[in-house]
Amino acid sequence: MQRTRREFLGLLGGGIAAGSTAGCVAPARNEPVGERRFAMLYEDVAPSVARVQTTTDGRTGQGSGFRYRPSAADGAYVVTNQHVVGPDPDAVRLQYADGAWVEVEVLGTDPYSDLAVLEPGEAIDAEPLPLRETVPPIGTEVLVVGSPLGFSGSASQGIISGRNRSIPAAGNYTIADAIQTDAALNPGNSGGPILTLDGEVVAVATARVSGSDNLGFGVSAPLARRVVPSLIETGRYDHSYMGVAIRDVGPLIAEANGLPAARGVYVTATEPGGPADGVLRGSTGEAVVDGTPVPTGGDVIVGLGGTSIDTQSALSRYLALETTPGDVIDVRIRRDGSETTVELELGTRPAPRA
Repeated sequence: MQRTRREFLGLLGGGIAAGSTAGCVAPARNEPVGERRFAMLYEDVAPSVARVQTTTDGRTGQGSGFRYRPSAADGAYVVTNQHVVGPDPDAVRLQYADGAWVEVEVLGTDPYSDLAVLEPGEAIDAEPLPLRETVPPIGTEVLVVGSPLGFSGSASQGIISGRNRSIPAAGNYTIADAIQTDAALNPGNSGGPILTLDGEVVAVATARVSGSDNLGFGVSAPLARRVVPSLIETGRYDHSYMGVAIRDVGPLIAEANGLPAARGVYVTATEPGGPADGVLRGSTGEAVVDGTPVPTGGDVIVGLGGTSIDTQSALSRYLALETTPGDVIDVRIRRDGSETTVELELGTRPAPRA
């Protein structure tokens, strides 16, 4: 995927750094009128949102986070972004709405979803916020609470303006199933909640596109619901891995490969010794279409596990939300002019290169 220029929304030394419901806070009061809906929601959730401050090699960074409890039997933790915490912080502290500072332990981080989980060293009188099971429709109103530019307890409002986005992650991977919002996101909002008006977290704020207005992104609640419990239990999360280099099938690839339609995901190469090696076929040649070199001879993925796959985003979303490493999945491909199904055992995505 071609990378867009993107800003993580944490702060480091005053500059921009590279950087059924499962919770227990009660939904916002029923059917308030007009702007009071946002004010009442803010009153309910603001005590559960924290400013996250880190110290690494004498430098201070900050972002946001929120209280979360996986189930009624579990303790309460703080969810934030991996890029807010950093790879090896010397100290991490939280400041809640009442101004109190609390030291925390980093339980786990995941660079591929940009999520991290913290455990406060002292009990905090703030209700955990629930993560939604599904992403609501485009146009749904949302509230963002966090600490942009260090201004704790700030709020902005907007709508969900896009779903199932893919945004850059560690290495050459992407975060699947991200949500897009026009609510204001600024450095320091990273790790804070993006909430629907019923008080549920629909996404964890993570990035904005540099130089643009009203274009921010968050890690979706469905993905966070998979990753966060594993970070709490084991300190890590294993992502499914096919071991392929891919690109969307556009008009040029479709024409060069004699495809009936410009849909599906084209396999340009497989990793030697990887899960797809010997199962899927990468490009074996090249053609020139309208003056542009185009790969030919590779498989086109059109389905995974019985689900139609039209784009890389759809493929990434399926792997992220429907599979775990070790699963054997049916891969529907178009090869040599006809469709067939092959079985592929998913591996575990390797750690990012240093």
